[in-house]
Amino acid sequence: MNYIEKPCLVLTIIGALNWGLVGLFNFDLVRWITGNEVNVFTRIIYCLIAIAGIINILLLFINFNQENEYEPERSVSHK
Repeated sequence: MNYIEKPCLVLTIIGALNWGLVGLFNFDLVRWITGNEVNVFTRIIYCLIAIAGIINILLLFINFNQENEYEPERSVSHK
């Protein structure tokens, strides 16, 4: 993983956990962190999580294409 993949993965996991909390307990962790109101900081966090999700979707398809085009290298035995 490179320097952009890890933060995007972390933000996507946070977003998934937040949606789980919303679905199970009607508790929005992001709103709670930002003072229980939708303000500019809340919107920035939501946008960062959305961008991270889009990047992870792109990474998924890039890795999927690389795996399908992968040809194993033939090992050369040294005698």
